[in-house]
Amino acid sequence: MNAIIGFIEKGKPFFNKLAGNAYLQAIRDGFLAAMPAILFSSIFILCAALPEVFGVTLPAELSSWLWRVYNLSMGIVGILVAATTARALGESFSRKLPKGMTMNVVSVMLASISGYLMLAVTEIDGGIDVTYLGTKGLLCSFIAAFITANMYKFCTLKNITIKMPPEVPGVISNVFKNVFPFSFSVLCCVAIDFISTQFFGVRFAESLITLFSPLFSAADSYFGLGLIAGAMAFFWFLGIHGPSIVEPAVAAAIYANVEANLMLVQNGEQASHALTVGFNNFIACLGGTGCTLVVPFLFMWLCKSKQLKAVGKASFIPVIFNVNEPVLFAAPIVLNPYFFVPFLLAPIANAVLFKFFIDVLSMNSFIYVLPWATPAPVGLFLGTGMAPMALLCAVVLIAVDAL
Repeated sequence: MNAIIGFIEKGKPFFNKLAGNAYLQAIRDGFLAAMPAILFSSIFILCAALPEVFGVTLPAELSSWLWRVYNLSMGIVGILVAATTARALGESFSRKLPKGMTMNVVSVMLASISGYLMLAVTEIDGGIDVTYLGTKGLLCSFIAAFITANMYKFCTLKNITIKMPPEVPGVISNVFKNVFPFSFSVLCCVAIDFISTQFFGVRFAESLITLFSPLFSAADSYFGLGLIAGAMAFFWFLGIHGPSIVEPAVAAAIYANVEANLMLVQNGEQASHALTVGFNNFIACLGGTGCTLVVPFLFMWLCKSKQLKAVGKASFIPVIFNVNEPVLFAAPIVLNPYFFVPFLLAPIANAVLFKFFIDVLSMNSFIYVLPWATPAPVGLFLGTGMAPMALLCAVVLIAVDAL
């Protein structure tokens, strides 16, 4: 075991570098910035859909209003993430520019939104198709943000701008300063969409979904779910925030699948997509990364060590709300060879069991997005539509983790 830990520690610099990748951090920070809108919309979807679980039919006008609020918030999340991701990446690039050079991150955001619309919007009958303005367009959000931030960085470094005389007020000069990078960014997105339309006959957003569908399907398999859950735990075992590395790679899928599940349930079908936001928050991270919900209670009730008992007493409340840093670093679990195997296997077991409940026992997967700090059993129960099977699933997961 010590040899394994030694090998892992040798690779830690690489993993630290991966965790510090500007693009992964931008996706993470972009989602965090857009999270208020996502949670806001989830409140209205809960109000609109949960009464039906208990056989209550809301008045048509009230139901229509609730769905309208949801559609006009979650339905444009692609636009929001395009802006917030571009801002996060632009700020990251701006901090590393030579002294005296700056990037206007507000202009970067606006250019990213414009570029995103070029990639995601299709005109129909004098209007637009909004299909890819929501979670289905998240991949386009990232591409527009990356193109825009890099174009602004390039133009800033090469001083490609419209220079105004010194007499012109600074506010006006800044307007003209951003004309070239804004134009180049948007035109680049226009060119990409044009190529997609000419060669594939569909808009870029649709072609991108088609291209990545096999990967999303693979990630939603037993192996894929286990790999995602295990990877988050593995990185945290090294002391690196695992979800910050893994979640950006599957961000587009986990949000799109929630909406897809909701549509399935509304059509009278099973919500069958396991890889969702709720899976990451309440299954793979039951009580925090590594599925540590039961660990503080085991420390308090079974351990003879006064130190571990104290750790259990101090950490059980945070862990209930999925904040497990106190137990990770106080026990410690991080880089502790005795905890390596259970810390890695518990999330994988949870992922496999959750998939089993969906595929074999026909339990619905997550159809709502809830705050990550919701106690995991409660999040599992509410997020899947309050089905009794979800309670059984929560009990089984906790029991397995305790073993």
